Amino acid sequence: MIPLAVPDLSGNEGRYLQECIDSGFVSSVGPFVTRFETAVARAAGAPQAVATASGTAGLHVALTAVGVGRDDLVILPSLTFIASANAIAYCGAMPWLLDIAADRWTLDAGLLEQVLQHETVMQGGRCIHRATGRRVAAVLPVYTLGLPADMGRIVALAKAHGLPVVADAAAALGATVQGQPVAALGADLTVFSFNGNKTVTTGGGGAVVGAGSLLERVRHLSTTARPGEAYDHDAIGFNYRMTNVQAAVGCAQLERLAAFVEAKRQIRARYEAALQGCDRLAFFPAPAGYQSACWFSGVVVEGVDQDGMERLLAGLRQDGVAVRSFWKPIHQQLPYRQAPSTAQGVSDGIWFRILTLPSSTGLTEADQAQVIAAVKRRVQ
Repeated sequence: MIPLAVPDLSGNEGRYLQECIDSGFVSSVGPFVTRFETAVARAAGAPQAVATASGTAGLHVALTAVGVGRDDLVILPSLTFIASANAIAYCGAMPWLLDIAADRWTLDAGLLEQVLQHETVMQGGRCIHRATGRRVAAVLPVYTLGLPADMGRIVALAKAHGLPVVADAAAALGATVQGQPVAALGADLTVFSFNGNKTVTTGGGGAVVGAGSLLERVRHLSTTARPGEAYDHDAIGFNYRMTNVQAAVGCAQLERLAAFVEAKRQIRARYEAALQGCDRLAFFPAPAGYQSACWFSGVVVEGVDQDGMERLLAGLRQDGVAVRSFWKPIHQQLPYRQAPSTAQGVSDGIWFRILTLPSSTGLTEADQAQVIAAVKRRVQ
């Protein structure tokens, strides 16, 4: 079976892990944590970074740091992995689910402008959702599969309504917009994931990048809100620290970030070159000026229903190609069916037709050719 995404651990990972064992620094304190945070900040184009136990933990603490609280609403695109919505729920808040833009699969900035204009009102400096009376506390755009959202418009709209922006850039490290890295796109805080299937992994972990007192708030809350050596705590904090062992793996991975991202982009280019003649296939969005990190590559299958897509997935697995269905939108998920939502014409029409294909950084051209042959055989 050709796997969907496996890490490349052939660099300095083993040597750095041995250093952790030899030094005894295996928990949440150690030199690799600091080194990892510095490297992530540099790669993201941010002044500073705080390493966390997971990307979801990073989202939760970032939302908490910008003031999201109980009964608030946070604007979120419905086409995302459920962790984005869960992080909002951990704050006691609820997602306000907006549809995506068809040309980029990220939060529809035009729709955001419409709902903020017509469905909210400013009261005492607070943005209030007319239908529910809830405070809108933040905007959480998602960089789908490593492609940044239309942040220029989103940030401007958010700021005009007094809303902080936390970017879920889980798989977007290495992406750029007009040459600018993701942390330079205007979000107050940007959050990455380093789960096992990400382009850069720590096994399981995340990071929040930003600057100044806001990022220091993230660091404080993620380390049990303990201001000093004594066991005094000044807020309800979280034990969201990354271990030195995880950070050691991450440091070795980040040494090869540029090579990994380039490999991902080459994989996408080969898929598109080989499959462009298939009438039933379309490709992932590529807006002008945007360079995706290309976490996953694949195709969109035209003229198929959900049952037909399941048959296609089963057939490809029989051919030795590890494939899986894509994220079901949040508004269709049982825990969030009562959340406020716009019409979801784009999300509902596309999610089950997205076919992610093997995209490991170490994918050989021979294996990719086998995948391409299987797709052609099954789709035509």
